[in-house]
Amino acid sequence: MTPVFRPAVLADVPGVVALLADDDIGGARETAPLEDYLAAFARMDERCQLIVGEADGQLVACYDLIILDGLNARGQRRAQLEGVRVAAHLRGQGFGRRLMEDAMARARTKGAQFMEMMSNAARHNTHAFYERLGFTRSHLGFKRKL
Repeated sequence: MTPVFRPAVLADVPGVVALLADDDIGGARETAPLEDYLAAFARMDERCQLIVGEADGQLVACYDLIILDGLNARGQRRAQLEGVRVAAHLRGQGFGRRLMEDAMARARTKGAQFMEMMSNAARHNTHAFYERLGFTRSHLGFKRKL
């Protein structure tokens, strides 16, 4: 089973929400009505793209690729990755590596010089996976509700 990655369409949103909620952390966070997720999808533009992975006709992975421009880091364009998920029953089978390779290729195509992401501090296995792919722990993240 090899995943095929493509830009999401509106009909994918319920499946993506299910992937995002498919663990203890996401299950506690992703509790909004479907209409909220559909509205968020409608607001996405060319700088933020939701990508889904399909295998055997099933939605099995997703990620948000956000392209950012700014003056910091010598004005280099960067890619931010969020909402990275692989279906629980497929983890450890290479889907995550394929997902990350797809994300990095798309980011390069958009002119990004580097990729950054945040990950919940409790996702220890995920952090080890990112480090195996060559990502380094470089920053400490902060959040605040507005």
